[in-house]
This record gives sequence, structure tokens and C-alpha cells, in this order.
Amino acid sequence: MELEWDEGVREGVLKRLKCWQQQQQQRSTKPLTPCVTELVEHLNSLGIALPSPELGELIVSEICFDNNHPWMWKFMHYALSSRLLFPLQLLSLLASNVIPHRHAHPHAYALFLPLLAQHAFSFRPTPSSPCNHKIASSVDAALRFSEKYEMRDMELGHAFVLFFYEVVLALIDCVLIDWGFQVAFSERTCLVAAATAGAGGEDCMEIDHDVTQGLKNGESHKQLRKRNPFTTLEVLERLTESRKATILLQSVLVNMPEKFNCLQQRLQYLESLELVSSELKLANQILTKVSANIRGVSCFDYCLSKHQLVRMLVDVRSCKKLLRCNYRFCQSSCWVSFDIYMENAMDSRQIPTKSAIDVLTEGIKTLQKLNQASWQETFLALWLSALRLVQRERDPPEGPIPHLLARLSVLLSIVPLAIANVLRDDSEPNPSSVQMSIESEYRHEKKSDGCMKLGLISSVQVLGHFSGLLCPPALVIDAANQAARKAASFIYNSMNGKGESGTGIHANTNTKAGGNLRHLIVEACIARNLMDTSVYFWPGYVSTSVMPLSDSSPLEKSPWSIFMEGTPLNNTLINSLTVTPAPSLVEIEKLYYIALNGSDVERPAAAKILCGASLSHGWYIQVANPIPTRDIGHRKSSCKAEHVVQHVVKLLASPVCPSHFGSWSHLVDNMPMLSAVLRGTSSIDTVHILSLHGVVPTVAASLLPLCEAFGSIKPTSNSTGDESSTSIYMTFSLAFLFLIRLWKFCRPPLDQCITELGVPVGGLEYILSLHNNRVMFSQDKMKSNPSLSESASVKPVYIDSFPKLRALYCQYKSCVASALSGISTGNSIHQTANIILSMIYQKITKGGISSSSSSSPTGGNACSSLINSAEDAFQRPMLPAWEVLEALPFVLESILTACVHGRLSSRDLTTGLRDLVDFLPASLAAIIDYFSSEVTRGVWKLVPMNGTDWPSPAAVLQSIESEIKAILTHVGVEVPNCSSGGSPVMLPLPMAALVSLSITFKLEKSLEYIHAITGAALENCAAGCPWPSMPIIGSLWAQKVRRWHNFIVVSGSRSVFRHNNECVAQLLRSCFTSFLGTLYGSTSKLTAECSVNGLLGSSITAPGPYPYVAPGFLFLRSCRNIHNVQYVNGIIVGLVIECSNELAGRRMSAGFHHVKSNEASLSLAAQRTKEVATLGASLLCTTGGMLLVQELYKETIPTWLLSSRDVKQNNDSVVSYILEGYAMAYLLILSGSIMWGVGTKLPSGTLTRRIRTIEIHLGFLAEVMEKKISLSCNPITWKTYVCCLVGLMVNLVPAWVQEVKVDTLRKLARGLSIWNEHELALSLLHRGGTAAMGALAEFVNVI
Repeated sequence: MELEWDEGVREGVLKRLKCWQQQQQQRSTKPLTPCVTELVEHLNSLGIALPSPELGELIVSEICFDNNHPWMWKFMHYALSSRLLFPLQLLSLLASNVIPHRHAHPHAYALFLPLLAQHAFSFRPTPSSPCNHKIASSVDAALRFSEKYEMRDMELGHAFVLFFYEVVLALIDCVLIDWGFQVAFSERTCLVAAATAGAGGEDCMEIDHDVTQGLKNGESHKQLRKRNPFTTLEVLERLTESRKATILLQSVLVNMPEKFNCLQQRLQYLESLELVSSELKLANQILTKVSANIRGVSCFDYCLSKHQLVRMLVDVRSCKKLLRCNYRFCQSSCWVSFDIYMENAMDSRQIPTKSAIDVLTEGIKTLQKLNQASWQETFLALWLSALRLVQRERDPPEGPIPHLLARLSVLLSIVPLAIANVLRDDSEPNPSSVQMSIESEYRHEKKSDGCMKLGLISSVQVLGHFSGLLCPPALVIDAANQAARKAASFIYNSMNGKGESGTGIHANTNTKAGGNLRHLIVEACIARNLMDTSVYFWPGYVSTSVMPLSDSSPLEKSPWSIFMEGTPLNNTLINSLTVTPAPSLVEIEKLYYIALNGSDVERPAAAKILCGASLSHGWYIQVANPIPTRDIGHRKSSCKAEHVVQHVVKLLASPVCPSHFGSWSHLVDNMPMLSAVLRGTSSIDTVHILSLHGVVPTVAASLLPLCEAFGSIKPTSNSTGDESSTSIYMTFSLAFLFLIRLWKFCRPPLDQCITELGVPVGGLEYILSLHNNRVMFSQDKMKSNPSLSESASVKPVYIDSFPKLRALYCQYKSCVASALSGISTGNSIHQTANIILSMIYQKITKGGISSSSSSSPTGGNACSSLINSAEDAFQRPMLPAWEVLEALPFVLESILTACVHGRLSSRDLTTGLRDLVDFLPASLAAIIDYFSSEVTRGVWKLVPMNGTDWPSPAAVLQSIESEIKAILTHVGVEVPNCSSGGSPVMLPLPMAALVSLSITFKLEKSLEYIHAITGAALENCAAGCPWPSMPIIGSLWAQKVRRWHNFIVVSGSRSVFRHNNECVAQLLRSCFTSFLGTLYGSTSKLTAECSVNGLLGSSITAPGPYPYVAPGFLFLRSCRNIHNVQYVNGIIVGLVIECSNELAGRRMSAGFHHVKSNEASLSLAAQRTKEVATLGASLLCTTGGMLLVQELYKETIPTWLLSSRDVKQNNDSVVSYILEGYAMAYLLILSGSIMWGVGTKLPSGTLTRRIRTIEIHLGFLAEVMEKKISLSCNPITWKTYVCCLVGLMVNLVPAWVQEVKVDTLRKLARGLSIWNEHELALSLLHRGGTAAMGALAEFVNVI
């Protein structure tokens, strides 16, 4: 039983010490060991726990300075060796007393130094937690760490690290002060009076007997004071040359960089000293060593010296050296994530709610870090991916999808803006994120100011070597030639001293100028202040044949010049301005002002121009005054394209009254302008460009008040009909259908079950939450920086503020959840439904719409069929749009029921639906919602698509089915028999009605807002039917629009993957085969091209009798519709493992049977394994996003470790197990990095999810380390996986380690130490943040 230290114990110990001291003075030869042993036995007999903190305080209080006798110092040395005293506490107490009084008591200081040198690294915490707490408290009380370092709960390990750091600071200060250098540093150390901080070291030595003898001989204070600085310097050298010292100091550097600056200041001062005195010159050599030792802290690297193979796997530099020549590394497959993300971003069916700029910004940082690449390599790989994206659109299938404009926006707008963000983040000081990354050959690049910008400029210059990717598409040939001529003009004027930029030169456009995509990239970068016009002088940038053209006179005046001169906006000028991008932001701001404040005629015209070419392809606009290279990245971008996006968004929001209730007259006054904006932004390419810029949440929030307002206004007879394009119904429909596209009103009900942050993903609440989060972030940023007033007028938007919209939204969710008959409704809705039904049946009775058979429905504009006669206009109900939409589900149920019972023919049903859309185009949303829900419910009968009752696809159905099968066979997918054979072609009634309605719409540019919603609805509805339904729908459309044939066939081939897991597995295998080329030894056509072109294709459809597509392209267009998305995880993990085993097998077949044989071959195998894992991670993240990544961490990888697998014959080797473990570790790290990033600047929800997921996975590994869980995988695979995972986390994503619980890190470190991976364990704790400093201190002694 332990007893507390009390006054009696203190007096007894003190009495023994004085007695022994007297005996020692009388008999100097008596050893001290019996004294220490006797004291230990005495304290043990009293039940006092050892080491005793109270004993240490007692001894120090005696020795400082009343009893400062050499015997007491020797006694302390023996007491420390016998664990009677705790070294850290004793040294801390001595340091706090001796160092400040070293001038008055030089003897004590001279005896303290060797004691410090011998016991500085003696740190072995006791098993007793209370005792450790007492020691930590004693150290803290002496040195005031809690106050200085703002640490509330000071652990013993923390105290040890901080003590060592403070001692080093103090020793440096002592040397400087004792030599007479009066300096004032930014922060003072707590150990040196009237001086500043210092730093630490290691090593052992005996008590200096010469010093002791000197004291006995009466050596003077003056001599000791003169000698002590040299002794201090020697001790400092011994301490800092220790590897333990480096680890402790580096812990301070990484976790407290602002504190470590104090040591850096002293180091710089020491290096600047000129010791001219002959005596001081002797210290120069020691000073140099001390300086080198401390400088080595920032360059120190842990290496897995015990296991060279694992070290090679973790260190990607060894693989990079093999790919260094001819820019092969930039074309390496380890950058495939760029290509996959960009191509996936072109899928118009999924409108992203996050800016592609933000995604690429984080992706650039992530891949640069994970590939350990230079910035030139990183930016070059990014440009090459964007160029491949554009070139893939060479001969695309025509259809209602984003085309070249969206792809060029990525190359010339999104990528430059992402690079600008990276440069901006690099220029912002962030001392809290200082990381001690691996010392690589690019360390100088990370440290040198401006190297990132130079890397960008050199990457664009190197693009000239990739001429095959620079050939401009026809759409931008003129723009590329103009850019080349502009550069030539600039050079010509510079050479002739004219000093003109040449921006106004318009040489003969028929003259070949040799412009290519690099010229457009340069102009886009100059416009965003990423580089300046000095790049025009690059060798070969401008063809010499263009130089004579530079003095050509302008052939014609630009329409924008005419506009800026004050010419009124007439039709000719409006059309010219709409198809010509504006030259600068000045023109855009003038247009914006006119759209808000111009006349009734000018305002819609200005809005139309803003939404024209300036919005869709104004990426390469010249800035009036390009900035010097030194200012690159530090000024706000002045390029027009992204500013037009912001001006268009502001136009949608600016006319809205602060109150959402009361009169909407102000919106009616703005209706022509708003209608022009809505029409201009409703094209498929434009909507996609807006989504790439990340303004979808803001646009959706702006549309809500417009929908609420125009849907609540009761139209008058003169607001429908003649002015249909600007009618209240038309304006409401444009806004409402736009809103539907943004929050996916037409998605299948199953998708609404997926939630994020407590709201349905894709639901209106989710998109509004994104907007509100951005608003709150902007407001917080504005509070910290009042000069940012740009977002001051933006307010949060909540659906409860719009009662009409909210009521319809709730009704929609009720319809999805249950049948319509189960929904309680009021009489007013039924009355409105009866009015609409009367209108429909009156039209059917008169036969006023459909004049052809049901198999060939009529075409016509969705608004052109509005009846213009006074009689028919009078018969149309004048109801607010919200009332019409509320009643439509009952109308639709009524007419479907009537059709089932034969009271309404299929032709009349289609006619009635078309009349609804003609009456109110927004009715299409209600039709889609209701039919989608009913198809999913499966309660309606199948109807024959025979050409009599419903349109027949028979003419092309067999051809469509055979082409779909050919496409799938080409990508290695064995399709089930999808042919309808001799059986009649059938579709559910709601599906038949919807597809029949869809083919009545004309294919006009003005109706893209209709086709965009209809196409997505048909594909979603087809998910609820048997698989052949998609070929049927495609056949009907192929008959209507022959030029869409290839698009329809490719789209139809996607539907097989929705429910067929085996087909998904086959397609994924083909993705890996096409990416890796001949790895599988296959003779398939898929291996003709490998890497990115093999995976995604060099063009969307390959030439041939059928529109063949690459397997990766088909997967990206299909993956979001896979029903069992969790199935993909297991398939990808299995393929990555299989490929790694195949790589190991190839190495074995080449004759390398030993792990250490032919390191170059193994390095290449590791590089290929990394590429395989990169492909797997990219596909996994694209398919399921956060959901699949979390499952990978929590379920898939743990299950893989827990299960046993049979490795293929001849691959059962050590190398195969090692590569398997490495592949899984890299797959896990890269997947998490893609979704969460490698830094700490994340939204709170994402950061919380990352912390929780990583903690769960590492917690599982820690449990296995402690043998609480048994594994079935090969032990070599397990050990390689853990070592590589920890090594990759430490080296590539150290920010993750700081988020893990210290207890988990301690368990992992303990397990690694058992494997003799001591340095890896220390490295893990080293990155664990301030909280893990204590655990790190405990492991220092394993070195």
C-alpha cells in the first residue's frame, strides 16, 4: 500500500542526507552506492512509491544553493541511475534554479552540465499514473509550460519534449550572453533571465571529475565563468548530434512551427557570428557542428532501413526515375484521375453541385503530393488531360448532351481557374500547416518562391511538343488563328518600338496563321493573370510566316466597338453581339447595367447578349494590361468568361424583392428580361457550363422566388397567346423546368433514399443547404475581412419562405411515397382538375391538335400550339400555375384510367398530354413526376407498341438491338438475350404515354429545355421496366431523329448495367484490360491502345460499322445508374489484387525469384501496381463517391484482410503477397485523398466524415495488432499492407494522422515496434500532432 509523502518522511530523509554528507567529508573514500541503497530500502519500508517526485524537490531545494556540495551532485547521479529520482523532474528543477543563477553560482552550473549531458534522454515513465501526473505537474510548475505553450492537460511525454527544446534554447542563450552578445529574440526562454529561447540534444558522459577536483582546489569563480560557455557548447554539440534529439526537435518543428522559429532565429544569429578573439575562434568548429546538427532537423527523414523493399514501395521517387525522360512521367497512367474526372464531368444527366474548379484545385494538390511530382510535371499532366478531353469530341454522336463548348470550357476556363486557386493558396501564409514531408529531389521547388508559377509557364511551353493534341476543332480555328496573329502583332510592334499590344489588330482571317490550342491556352492564362505577354517570344510560338501580317489594317470594325461607341441595340447588332464574345469586362459590365436599367426594349436584348457567346465561349479574351510575371497569382482575375457567369446569376437574383409575399408587380415589370435570361441559359451546353462553375446552388436559390412569384400570378387573356415567349405561363415554365433540372425532380424515387448531412442528396433541401452553407461561409469571411462586400446582399434561402412551391414539393414526395388515392386533398384541387379535364376533352372532341395516327404523332413547338382565336383562348382556364400543377396528378390519373377502360384512345391520351404541355409547359414536370412514380409502382398494364394503338419501333428495333449488342461485345460484356423475338413489343401504360408525348416535340434549339428533362425522364422510367424497354424507346426516337442514331444506340447500351451485376463486373474487367494493355496477355482489340486512350478512347466513338466506345467511357456513362453500387467495391478490389498478382507472376516468369534481385524490375512492377490502384480508386470514387469510399475503409478492406484467398498457381510468391498489400494500401490512400483531399481546409461535414472513417479503419488495424482479431490473409500481405499504409499516410497525407486518436496511434506504433519497424512507428507518432508528442517521447528510447 502506497503512502503519501508527509513532513515526517521529509525530515527523516533530510536527516539521512546530512548524516551521509558529514561522513563523506570525514571519509572521502566511502562509496555512495550503499547510501542510495539504504535510502531506497527506507522509502520502500514506508510505502513511498519510487521514483519519488517529493524527494526530487527536496534534494534540489537543498542543493540550490545552501548545500551546493559536490557530494550532493554525485549522490544525485547515483540516485538517478537507481531510479530513486526521475531524471526529467530533477533536471527540470535544477535547470530552473541553476541556469538563471549560473553567474552567481558557476560551480553549480559546471556540475549541472555533465549531469544534463548524461541523463537528458533518460525517460521511462512509471506504471503509476498518479506518480507520472505528479512529475508532470512538478516539471510544469518549474518551467511554466502550460502557460507558455497553452496546453491544459500536460502529459509527462509533452513535458519531456518541451523540456528538451527549452534546454537547447537556454544553452544557446547562455553561450551568447556569457560571451557578451546582447541580443533580443522574439520570444524569451523560461530558463534564462533577460535572454531568449533555445533548443536541445543528447549523449552521455560521467560526472566531470576534473571539475570536482577544481572545486576542491579552490578554483575561482572567474575561471569557471570563463570556462562554462565552452563546456556548454560542448554539451550542446553532444546533445544535438543525437538522433533522439533530432526526433524531439522535429516534433516541435512539425507541431509547433511558430515556437520552433525561436530556435531558427538563434541559429541564424550563431551562423552570422564572427568570433575574432583567439579563444573564441576555437569554438568556431563546435558552432559549425551545432548549426549543422540543428539544420538537419528540417531535413531529417525516417527511412525503413530494415526493410528496403517496403521502403522502395512507399518512396515513389524510385519509380519516377525510370520515367523521367521525354516527359513520359507526365504521360504516365498515374495521372489518369484527371482524365476520369474530366470525362465524367461531361455527363449531362448528373449536374454536379460542387464547382469543377474546386474539385480540380484539390485534385491538383492531391496528385502532385501523391505522385511526388514537380509543379511542371503536375501542370503538364493536367493540360494533357484537358487536351485529350477536347480531342475526344472530334466526331461525337449528335444528341441532347453537352458537346464541344463544355469541353473547351474545361480546357480554357475551369483548368486555368483551378490553377489560379492553387497559386493563390500557395501564396497565402499558413504557418499552422507546416509539414515535414519527405526530403525529395523537389524540396527546393517547394521552398523557392515563385517556382509554382515557373512550373506553370514551363508546362505550357512544353505543350509545344504534343502537336497531335493541339490541333484546334473547327469551332475555334478562327479564334486560334486570331490568338497567333495577336502574338505576332505584339512581337512586330515590340521590335519596331510601337509599344502596342496588338489587341485591336484584325488581320485577314483567310490567311493561315498556324494557330492551335496552345495559343488559346496562353491567352486564357494571360487573361487570368497567370502569365504575361513575354511568353509570345518563346521559340517557335509564332510562325515566321505570320509576322508580315502583323501590320495589316483592320478589315472591319468589331461589333463590340460599335456597341461601345453608343450605337443603339438594333436587331443586326444584337445578333452580332450574341454570337461574338466580348473583348473585356468593360463591355460585360455595360451590358449588365443596360439589362438592369435600360429601356423595355434594351433590357431583354442586353440579357440575351450576355447569355450568348460571351457566356458559352469567351475563354480566350485578352486583358487590357497583362501583369508582370512577378505579380502572377496575386491579383484578382479579370477574364470575362467567369465574370459573365456571375453577372448572369446576379440578373436572376437582382430583381427579387426582399419580401416574398405581397405584390409581385416588380417581377412582372422585369419579366421580359428574366425570360431572356432563362431562355439564354436553358441550352444544354450552357447549363452544363454553369454547373462546371459551381453556381448550381446559387441559381437554384435565385429561381425559387421567380417560381413562387410567376406561379402565383393569375394570367390574363392578354398574357397568354400572342406573346407566348414572354407570357407569365412561359416565364414560370422556363424558371420551373430550369429548377427541375438542377435539383433532379425527375430522379427515380430510390435515389431519394440516399442522404447526406440529414437531407436527401439531389433533393431541393440539399441544394438549398449547399447554397446556405456558401452564404454563411461568405458572411464569416466578410466579418474577418470587411473589404469583401461582394456577397453582402446574398442571403440564405429556405423553402419554407415559398409556401406554394413548398406545398407542391410536399405533394410530390407524397406521390412518390404512396398511391394518389391515399393522399388527402381539398375540394378546390378537384375543382381545378375538373376544369383542366374539361379543357382537354373539349380539345379532343374538336380534334384541334392531333391530325395524324397515333403511330406518327404530330410535331410542333411546345408553345406554338397555343390557341390564338378569341374563342379558344377564352376556353382555356385562367388559373395560377401552382393551382394547375397541384391538380395535374389527379388529371393524369383520370386520363390514364380512362385509357385503361377504353373511354379514351391512346391517340387522344397523347393529344391530351400534348395539349397540357402547350397550355402550360411546366406541366411536363408534373407528367414526368407522376409517370415515373407509377412506372416504379408497376400497377399499370402493359400496352402493345404495335403502330395501331401506340407508336411502333418495329422498323428499327432489331437493328438497334443488334448494334447495342455489338457495342457491349466490343467492350467484353456478354449481354443477355434482350431481343423481343416474336412476342409483341410491350411497355407499361405510363411509359408508353410518356415516350409518345416526347416524340411530338420538334428538335429546335429553343426547345432544349424540354428535351433535357424528357430524355432524363425516359431513362429513369426505363429503370422500372424490363431491360428491353430502353431499345424500344431508343428505336422510337431513332425513327424520329435519324441523326441521333449513334447517340441513341450508345445510350441504350448503358441500361444493361443498371441491374445486371455480372455485366458490371465484365465491363470493369475490360476497363482494367484496356488500361493496362498486354498485362493479361490478351489478343483483344481492347489492348490495341493502352493507358488513358485505351480506357476512354481517343474519340468518343471509334470509326466502324457500329458506334464503338471505349470501356472506360461506357462505364463512366453507366456507373451512376448501377442499382447495387456497393457491388462495385468488391469487384474493383478483386481486380486490383488480381492485377498485382499478375505483375508479380510476370516478374517471377522473367527469372527474378528473390525479393532483392533486379531492383529496377521490381520498381517497375511497383509502379504498374500503383497505376492499377490509381485506376481502381478513380473508378471507385466516380461510381459511388463518399458512400463507396467509406465502405472501402469500414467494410471492404477489413473483410479482405479477414478472409483467405487462393492465389493463382505460380504466383504464390513473396513478391505477389508484397505487391498485393501495397496495391491495397495505395488504393485506400488514393481513394480517401480523392474524396477528402490531403489537407485540412475542408467543409466541417466532410472533415468529420474523414476523421470518423479513418479512425474506424486504423482502430481495426490496432485491434489486430493487439491480437484481439484474427486474420486469414497471408502474414506477408498483412505486414506489407500495414507498413505501406502507415508509410503512405506519414509521407503523403500527414494531416490525416493528426486526426487519429492518440491511443490508436500508440497501439499501431507498439505493433510496428514489435515488427522492428521502430522508425516507422516513430514517424507515425511524429505526425500525430501535439496530442501525440507524449506518445512519441515514450518511443524515443527504442532508437
